[in-house]
Amino acid sequence: MLKPANITPEDLGEELAAIIPGKDPELSVSIRRIPVSELDLSSRIIPVCEPTLGGNEKKYVLDCLETNWISSAGKYIPAFEEAFAAKCQARYGVACANGTVALHLALATLGLEPGDEVIVPTFTMIATINAVTYTGATPVLIDSEPETWNMDVNQLADKITPRTKAIIPMHTYGHPVDMDPVMELADKHGLFVLEDAAEAHGAEYKGRRVGSLGHAAGFSFYANKIITTGEGGMITTNDAALADLARNLRDHAFSTERHFWHKYVGFNYRMTNLQAAVGLAQTEQMDGFVENRRRNAALYTSLLKEIPGIVTPPEASWAKNVYWMYSILVQDEFGMTRDQLRAYLAKHGIETRTFFIPLHLQPIYYEKYKGQRYPVAEMLCQRGFYLPSASSLTEQQIRYIVGIVREAYEEAHR
Repeated sequence: MLKPANITPEDLGEELAAIIPGKDPELSVSIRRIPVSELDLSSRIIPVCEPTLGGNEKKYVLDCLETNWISSAGKYIPAFEEAFAAKCQARYGVACANGTVALHLALATLGLEPGDEVIVPTFTMIATINAVTYTGATPVLIDSEPETWNMDVNQLADKITPRTKAIIPMHTYGHPVDMDPVMELADKHGLFVLEDAAEAHGAEYKGRRVGSLGHAAGFSFYANKIITTGEGGMITTNDAALADLARNLRDHAFSTERHFWHKYVGFNYRMTNLQAAVGLAQTEQMDGFVENRRRNAALYTSLLKEIPGIVTPPEASWAKNVYWMYSILVQDEFGMTRDQLRAYLAKHGIETRTFFIPLHLQPIYYEKYKGQRYPVAEMLCQRGFYLPSASSLTEQQIRYIVGIVREAYEEAHR
Protein backbone atom coordinates (compact mmCIF):
# COMPACT_ATOMS: atom_id res chain seq x y z
CA MET A 1 0.00 0.00 0.00
CA LEU A 2 1.32 3.42 -0.96
CA LYS A 3 2.23 5.51 2.06
CA PRO A 4 2.01 9.33 2.14
CA ALA A 5 4.86 11.66 3.00
CA ASN A 6 3.82 12.47 6.54
CA ILE A 7 5.34 15.95 6.77
CA THR A 8 3.36 18.61 8.66
CA PRO A 9 3.94 22.37 8.54
CA GLU A 10 5.39 22.14 12.05
CA ASP A 11 8.03 19.70 10.79
CA LEU A 12 9.41 22.49 8.57
CA GLY A 13 10.41 24.60 11.55
CA GLU A 14 8.81 27.77 12.90
CA GLU A 15 9.94 30.11 10.11
CA LEU A 16 8.80 27.90 7.23
CA ALA A 17 5.65 26.75 9.02
CA ALA A 18 4.54 30.40 9.12
CA ILE A 19 4.61 30.45 5.30
CA ILE A 20 2.15 27.58 4.83
CA PRO A 21 -1.47 28.77 4.40
CA GLY A 22 -4.10 27.78 6.90
CA LYS A 23 -7.18 25.76 6.04
CA ASP A 24 -9.72 27.31 3.67
CA PRO A 25 -12.21 29.41 5.63
CA GLU A 26 -15.84 28.34 5.71
CA LEU A 27 -18.05 30.33 3.36
CA SER A 28 -21.10 32.06 4.77
CA VAL A 29 -23.71 34.55 3.61
CA SER A 30 -25.37 34.97 6.98
CA ILE A 31 -23.77 38.25 8.09
CA ARG A 32 -24.14 40.31 4.93
CA ARG A 33 -25.65 43.65 5.80
CA ILE A 34 -26.33 45.04 2.31
CA PRO A 35 -30.08 44.97 1.53
CA VAL A 36 -31.13 42.81 -1.40
CA SER A 37 -32.88 45.83 -2.88
CA GLU A 38 -29.52 47.59 -3.17
CA LEU A 39 -27.33 44.65 -4.18
CA ASP A 40 -28.66 41.25 -5.14
CA LEU A 41 -25.69 39.37 -3.70
CA SER A 42 -26.91 38.87 -0.16
CA SER A 43 -27.96 35.26 -0.44
CA ARG A 44 -25.42 33.50 -2.63
CA ILE A 45 -21.74 32.67 -2.77
CA ILE A 46 -19.44 34.41 -5.25
CA PRO A 47 -17.18 31.53 -6.39
CA VAL A 48 -13.48 32.06 -7.00
CA CYS A 49 -14.04 30.91 -10.58
CA GLU A 50 -16.64 29.17 -12.72
CA PRO A 51 -16.93 28.28 -16.40
CA THR A 52 -18.87 30.32 -18.94
CA LEU A 53 -20.82 28.02 -21.27
CA GLY A 54 -22.81 30.35 -23.48
CA GLY A 55 -21.78 29.43 -27.01
CA ASN A 56 -22.12 26.35 -29.20
CA GLU A 57 -21.22 23.84 -26.46
CA LYS A 58 -24.68 22.25 -26.30
CA LYS A 59 -25.08 22.18 -30.09
CA TYR A 60 -21.74 20.47 -30.67
CA VAL A 61 -22.17 17.96 -27.83
CA LEU A 62 -25.63 17.03 -29.09
CA ASP A 63 -24.10 16.48 -32.52
CA CYS A 64 -21.67 13.99 -30.96
CA LEU A 65 -24.52 12.16 -29.24
CA GLU A 66 -26.73 12.10 -32.31
CA THR A 67 -23.93 10.72 -34.51
CA ASN A 68 -22.56 8.29 -31.87
CA TRP A 69 -19.07 9.84 -31.98
CA ILE A 70 -18.45 10.17 -28.25
CA SER A 71 -15.04 8.56 -27.66
CA SER A 72 -11.54 9.44 -28.85
CA ALA A 73 -12.37 9.67 -32.54
CA GLY A 74 -14.62 12.14 -34.32
CA LYS A 75 -14.49 15.42 -36.15
CA TYR A 76 -14.33 17.69 -33.12
CA ILE A 77 -10.90 16.49 -31.96
CA PRO A 78 -8.96 17.67 -35.06
CA ALA A 79 -11.20 20.74 -35.34
CA PHE A 80 -10.43 21.72 -31.74
CA GLU A 81 -6.71 21.03 -32.19
CA GLU A 82 -6.55 23.18 -35.31
CA ALA A 83 -8.60 26.04 -33.88
CA PHE A 84 -6.78 26.22 -30.54
CA ALA A 85 -3.32 25.94 -32.12
CA ALA A 86 -4.24 28.81 -34.44
CA LYS A 87 -5.23 30.92 -31.43
CA CYS A 88 -1.75 30.25 -30.05
CA GLN A 89 -0.09 31.11 -33.38
CA ALA A 90 1.24 27.56 -33.48
CA ARG A 91 1.09 25.08 -36.36
CA TYR A 92 0.03 21.96 -34.44
CA GLY A 93 -2.17 21.00 -31.53
CA VAL A 94 -2.29 17.62 -29.79
CA ALA A 95 -5.36 17.26 -27.58
CA CYS A 96 -5.06 15.02 -24.53
CA ALA A 97 -6.70 14.10 -21.25
CA ASN A 98 -5.57 17.01 -19.06
CA GLY A 99 -2.90 19.66 -18.61
CA THR A 100 -0.60 17.48 -16.52
CA VAL A 101 -0.41 14.78 -19.16
CA ALA A 102 0.11 17.45 -21.83
CA LEU A 103 3.35 18.35 -20.02
CA HIS A 104 4.30 14.71 -19.49
CA LEU A 105 3.51 13.78 -23.10
CA ALA A 106 5.67 16.60 -24.44
CA LEU A 107 8.54 15.59 -22.15
CA ALA A 108 8.09 11.92 -23.08
CA THR A 109 8.91 12.74 -26.71
CA LEU A 110 12.43 13.68 -25.53
CA GLY A 111 13.21 10.23 -24.13
CA LEU A 112 14.36 11.64 -20.78
CA GLU A 113 16.19 9.24 -18.48
CA PRO A 114 17.27 9.08 -14.83
CA GLY A 115 20.15 11.50 -14.35
CA ASP A 116 18.75 14.04 -16.82
CA GLU A 117 17.74 17.37 -15.31
CA VAL A 118 14.81 19.66 -16.03
CA ILE A 119 14.63 23.18 -14.59
CA VAL A 120 11.24 24.18 -13.12
CA PRO A 121 10.11 27.11 -10.96
CA THR A 122 9.49 26.23 -7.34
CA PHE A 123 6.49 28.59 -7.41
CA THR A 124 4.09 26.58 -9.52
CA MET A 125 1.28 24.08 -9.21
CA ILE A 126 2.59 20.62 -8.33
CA ALA A 127 1.61 19.20 -11.74
CA THR A 128 4.70 20.86 -13.26
CA ILE A 129 7.19 18.96 -11.15
CA ASN A 130 5.14 15.77 -11.20
CA ALA A 131 5.27 15.68 -15.01
CA VAL A 132 9.07 15.74 -14.80
CA THR A 133 9.11 13.09 -12.07
CA TYR A 134 7.02 10.74 -14.24
CA THR A 135 9.86 10.68 -16.82
CA GLY A 136 12.49 9.66 -14.26
CA ALA A 137 14.41 12.92 -14.75
CA THR A 138 15.48 15.15 -11.85
CA PRO A 139 13.63 18.45 -11.34
CA VAL A 140 15.96 21.38 -10.55
CA LEU A 141 14.22 24.29 -8.83
CA ILE A 142 14.55 28.01 -9.46
CA ASP A 143 13.10 30.99 -7.58
CA SER A 144 10.67 33.61 -8.87
CA GLU A 145 11.30 37.26 -9.63
CA PRO A 146 9.32 39.81 -7.59
CA GLU A 147 8.35 41.88 -10.64
CA THR A 148 6.23 39.30 -12.53
CA TRP A 149 6.10 36.39 -10.02
CA ASN A 150 7.50 34.16 -12.80
CA MET A 151 10.71 32.13 -13.01
CA ASP A 152 13.72 34.41 -12.37
CA VAL A 153 15.43 34.20 -15.74
CA ASN A 154 18.51 35.96 -14.30
CA GLN A 155 19.17 32.86 -12.15
CA LEU A 156 18.67 30.43 -15.00
CA ALA A 157 22.23 30.22 -16.31
CA ASP A 158 23.51 29.17 -12.88
CA LYS A 159 21.07 26.23 -12.82
CA ILE A 160 22.25 24.72 -16.12
CA THR A 161 24.63 21.75 -15.88
CA PRO A 162 25.87 19.19 -18.41
CA ARG A 163 22.90 17.04 -17.37
CA THR A 164 20.26 19.71 -18.10
CA LYS A 165 17.94 18.67 -20.92
CA ALA A 166 14.96 20.99 -20.64
CA ILE A 167 13.52 24.15 -19.06
CA ILE A 168 9.86 24.58 -18.13
CA PRO A 169 8.96 28.29 -17.81
CA MET A 170 5.53 28.58 -16.22
CA HIS A 171 3.38 31.60 -17.15
CA THR A 172 2.12 32.38 -13.65
CA TYR A 173 -1.54 33.31 -13.26
CA GLY A 174 -1.71 34.41 -16.90
CA HIS A 175 1.41 36.62 -17.06
CA PRO A 176 3.99 35.41 -19.61
CA VAL A 177 7.60 34.70 -18.70
CA ASP A 178 10.32 36.90 -20.23
CA MET A 179 11.00 34.30 -22.92
CA ASP A 180 13.77 35.81 -25.06
CA PRO A 181 16.52 35.21 -22.46
CA VAL A 182 15.15 31.71 -21.87
CA MET A 183 15.32 30.84 -25.56
CA GLU A 184 18.78 32.37 -25.96
CA LEU A 185 20.13 30.18 -23.16
CA ALA A 186 18.32 27.15 -24.55
CA ASP A 187 19.80 27.70 -28.02
CA LYS A 188 23.26 28.15 -26.54
CA HIS A 189 23.09 24.90 -24.56
CA GLY A 190 20.89 22.82 -26.86
CA LEU A 191 17.99 22.62 -24.42
CA PHE A 192 14.28 21.91 -24.96
CA VAL A 193 11.88 24.62 -23.74
CA LEU A 194 8.39 23.52 -22.71
CA GLU A 195 6.05 26.35 -21.75
CA ASP A 196 3.70 25.51 -18.90
CA ALA A 197 0.84 27.59 -20.25
CA ALA A 198 -1.92 25.97 -18.19
CA GLU A 199 -3.10 29.37 -16.94
CA ALA A 200 -2.23 31.59 -19.89
CA HIS A 201 -4.67 31.06 -22.76
CA GLY A 202 -4.34 34.10 -25.01
CA ALA A 203 -1.48 35.75 -23.13
CA GLU A 204 1.11 37.59 -25.23
CA TYR A 205 4.84 38.23 -25.02
CA LYS A 206 6.07 41.13 -27.17
CA GLY A 207 3.03 40.67 -29.41
CA ARG A 208 3.47 36.90 -29.77
CA ARG A 209 1.05 34.40 -28.27
CA VAL A 210 2.01 32.09 -25.44
CA GLY A 211 2.06 28.54 -26.76
CA SER A 212 4.28 29.37 -29.73
CA LEU A 213 7.30 30.81 -27.90
CA GLY A 214 9.11 27.62 -26.84
CA HIS A 215 9.64 24.32 -28.62
CA ALA A 216 6.28 23.15 -27.24
CA ALA A 217 3.68 24.21 -24.68
CA GLY A 218 1.23 22.43 -22.41
CA PHE A 219 -2.25 23.87 -21.74
CA SER A 220 -4.96 22.85 -19.29
CA PHE A 221 -8.69 22.99 -19.93
CA TYR A 222 -9.81 22.25 -16.37
CA ALA A 223 -13.13 23.85 -15.38
CA ASN A 224 -11.52 26.94 -13.84
CA LYS A 225 -9.33 27.76 -16.84
CA ILE A 226 -10.09 30.59 -19.29
CA ILE A 227 -11.49 28.02 -21.71
CA THR A 228 -12.53 24.58 -20.51
CA THR A 229 -13.47 21.09 -21.58
CA GLY A 230 -14.20 20.04 -17.98
CA GLU A 231 -10.98 18.05 -17.96
CA GLY A 232 -8.55 18.19 -20.85
CA GLY A 233 -5.27 19.51 -22.12
CA MET A 234 -3.28 20.22 -25.27
CA ILE A 235 0.26 20.44 -26.55
CA THR A 236 0.95 23.19 -29.04
CA THR A 237 4.10 23.23 -31.14
CA ASN A 238 5.60 24.26 -34.48
CA ASP A 239 7.56 20.98 -34.65
CA ALA A 240 5.82 18.48 -36.94
CA ALA A 241 7.90 15.52 -35.76
CA LEU A 242 7.18 16.27 -32.10
CA ALA A 243 3.44 16.58 -32.81
CA ASP A 244 3.38 13.29 -34.71
CA LEU A 245 5.23 11.42 -31.97
CA ALA A 246 3.06 12.95 -29.23
CA ARG A 247 -0.10 11.87 -31.08
CA ASN A 248 1.29 8.35 -31.35
CA LEU A 249 2.32 8.15 -27.70
CA ARG A 250 -1.02 9.47 -26.41
CA ASP A 251 -2.81 6.45 -27.99
CA HIS A 252 -0.78 3.51 -26.64
CA ALA A 253 1.79 4.05 -29.44
CA PHE A 254 -0.10 1.91 -31.93
CA SER A 255 2.04 1.34 -35.01
CA THR A 256 0.98 2.64 -38.43
CA GLU A 257 2.24 -0.66 -39.88
CA ARG A 258 -0.33 -2.87 -38.17
CA HIS A 259 -2.74 -2.77 -35.25
CA PHE A 260 -1.59 -4.05 -31.82
CA TRP A 261 2.07 -3.47 -32.85
CA HIS A 262 3.91 -1.16 -30.47
CA LYS A 263 7.41 0.33 -30.80
CA TYR A 264 7.22 2.69 -27.78
CA VAL A 265 5.80 2.55 -24.28
CA GLY A 266 2.73 4.66 -24.93
CA PHE A 267 -0.02 6.10 -22.77
CA ASN A 268 -3.80 6.35 -22.76
CA TYR A 269 -3.84 10.15 -22.77
CA ARG A 270 -6.63 10.67 -25.30
CA MET A 271 -9.31 13.34 -25.26
CA THR A 272 -12.89 12.40 -26.12
CA ASN A 273 -14.87 13.87 -28.99
CA LEU A 274 -17.40 15.11 -26.40
CA GLN A 275 -14.73 17.13 -24.62
CA ALA A 276 -13.33 18.43 -27.89
CA ALA A 277 -16.80 19.57 -28.91
CA VAL A 278 -16.97 21.72 -25.78
CA GLY A 279 -13.39 22.88 -26.39
CA LEU A 280 -14.11 24.01 -29.93
CA ALA A 281 -17.14 26.01 -28.76
CA GLN A 282 -15.01 27.55 -26.00
CA THR A 283 -12.20 28.42 -28.42
CA GLU A 284 -14.71 30.31 -30.55
CA GLN A 285 -15.34 32.54 -27.50
CA MET A 286 -11.78 32.70 -26.18
CA ASP A 287 -10.94 36.25 -27.27
CA GLY A 288 -14.07 37.53 -25.56
CA PHE A 289 -13.26 35.64 -22.36
CA VAL A 290 -9.76 37.16 -22.33
CA GLU A 291 -11.06 40.67 -22.84
CA ASN A 292 -13.62 40.17 -20.05
CA ARG A 293 -10.86 39.10 -17.67
CA ARG A 294 -8.68 42.04 -18.65
CA ARG A 295 -11.59 44.47 -18.24
CA ASN A 296 -12.43 43.00 -14.84
CA ALA A 297 -8.77 43.16 -13.79
CA ALA A 298 -8.59 46.83 -14.76
CA LEU A 299 -11.63 47.58 -12.61
CA TYR A 300 -10.28 45.56 -9.67
CA THR A 301 -6.94 47.36 -9.90
CA SER A 302 -8.47 50.83 -10.12
CA LEU A 303 -10.49 50.17 -6.97
CA LEU A 304 -7.93 48.22 -4.95
CA LYS A 305 -4.98 50.56 -5.54
CA GLU A 306 -6.61 53.02 -3.13
CA ILE A 307 -6.46 50.50 -0.26
CA PRO A 308 -3.13 50.54 1.64
CA GLY A 309 -1.35 47.20 1.93
CA ILE A 310 -2.87 45.57 -1.16
CA VAL A 311 -0.48 44.77 -4.03
CA THR A 312 -2.28 44.23 -7.33
CA PRO A 313 -1.05 41.80 -10.02
CA PRO A 314 1.78 42.75 -12.38
CA GLU A 315 1.78 43.41 -16.09
CA ALA A 316 5.18 44.10 -17.66
CA SER A 317 5.38 46.60 -20.54
CA TRP A 318 6.13 43.73 -22.95
CA ALA A 319 3.31 41.50 -21.70
CA LYS A 320 -0.40 40.97 -22.15
CA ASN A 321 -1.55 39.42 -18.90
CA VAL A 322 -4.81 37.47 -19.24
CA TYR A 323 -5.43 37.43 -15.46
CA TRP A 324 -6.44 33.78 -15.23
CA MET A 325 -6.91 34.56 -11.55
CA TYR A 326 -6.95 38.08 -10.17
CA SER A 327 -4.16 37.66 -7.65
CA ILE A 328 -3.17 40.03 -4.86
CA LEU A 329 -0.58 40.27 -2.09
CA VAL A 330 -1.46 41.41 1.43
CA GLN A 331 1.27 43.52 3.07
CA ASP A 332 1.65 44.31 6.78
CA GLU A 333 0.27 47.82 6.16
CA PHE A 334 -3.18 46.34 5.54
CA GLY A 335 -3.50 45.43 9.21
CA MET A 336 -4.66 41.84 8.68
CA THR A 337 -2.76 38.81 7.49
CA ARG A 338 -3.66 37.17 4.23
CA ASP A 339 -5.49 34.36 6.04
CA GLN A 340 -7.42 36.82 8.22
CA LEU A 341 -8.57 38.75 5.16
CA ARG A 342 -9.63 35.51 3.44
CA ALA A 343 -11.69 34.59 6.50
CA TYR A 344 -13.33 38.02 6.51
CA LEU A 345 -14.24 37.68 2.83
CA ALA A 346 -15.56 34.14 3.37
CA LYS A 347 -17.97 35.40 6.03
CA HIS A 348 -19.44 37.58 3.31
CA GLY A 349 -19.81 34.72 0.84
CA ILE A 350 -16.70 35.54 -1.20
CA GLU A 351 -14.64 32.49 -2.12
CA THR A 352 -10.86 32.83 -2.50
CA ARG A 353 -7.82 30.60 -3.00
CA THR A 354 -4.29 30.94 -1.65
CA PHE A 355 -1.25 31.09 -3.91
CA PHE A 356 0.76 27.94 -4.64
CA ILE A 357 2.78 26.36 -1.86
CA PRO A 358 6.33 26.19 -3.32
CA LEU A 359 7.53 22.80 -4.48
CA HIS A 360 10.48 22.71 -2.08
CA LEU A 361 8.00 22.83 0.83
CA GLN A 362 5.64 20.14 -0.46
CA PRO A 363 5.59 17.04 1.79
CA ILE A 364 6.34 14.65 -1.09
CA TYR A 365 9.39 16.66 -2.22
CA TYR A 366 10.56 18.20 1.05
CA GLU A 367 13.31 15.68 1.82
CA LYS A 368 14.71 16.02 -1.71
CA TYR A 369 15.06 19.81 -1.43
CA LYS A 370 15.50 20.12 2.33
CA GLY A 371 17.63 23.13 3.21
CA GLN A 372 17.02 24.91 -0.10
CA ARG A 373 15.40 28.34 0.25
CA TYR A 374 13.64 30.41 -2.39
CA PRO A 375 12.71 33.71 -0.72
CA VAL A 376 10.51 35.25 -3.42
CA ALA A 377 8.44 32.08 -3.83
CA GLU A 378 8.09 31.84 -0.05
CA MET A 379 6.95 35.47 0.18
CA LEU A 380 4.37 34.93 -2.56
CA CYS A 381 3.06 31.84 -0.78
CA GLN A 382 2.74 33.67 2.52
CA ARG A 383 1.04 36.82 1.23
CA GLY A 384 -0.86 35.95 -1.92
CA PHE A 385 -4.38 34.83 -2.79
CA TYR A 386 -6.91 35.03 -5.62
CA LEU A 387 -10.11 36.99 -5.62
CA PRO A 388 -13.10 35.78 -7.71
CA SER A 389 -11.98 35.84 -11.34
CA ALA A 390 -14.51 34.24 -13.70
CA SER A 391 -14.94 35.72 -17.16
CA SER A 392 -18.63 36.18 -16.29
CA LEU A 393 -17.93 38.23 -13.15
CA THR A 394 -19.97 41.44 -13.16
CA GLU A 395 -19.00 45.00 -12.29
CA GLN A 396 -21.54 44.84 -9.46
CA GLN A 397 -19.82 41.80 -8.00
CA ILE A 398 -16.35 43.34 -8.28
CA ARG A 399 -17.44 46.53 -6.56
CA TYR A 400 -19.05 44.47 -3.81
CA ILE A 401 -15.90 42.36 -3.31
CA VAL A 402 -13.63 45.41 -3.16
CA GLY A 403 -16.08 47.06 -0.76
CA ILE A 404 -15.68 44.13 1.63
CA VAL A 405 -11.86 44.32 1.31
CA ARG A 406 -12.05 48.04 2.16
CA GLU A 407 -14.37 47.28 5.09
CA ALA A 408 -11.84 44.73 6.37
CA TYR A 409 -9.05 47.32 6.17
CA GLU A 410 -11.14 49.88 8.07
CA GLU A 411 -12.04 47.34 10.75
CA ALA A 412 -8.37 46.44 11.18
CA HIS A 413 -7.48 50.09 11.77
CA ARG A 414 -10.25 51.07 14.18
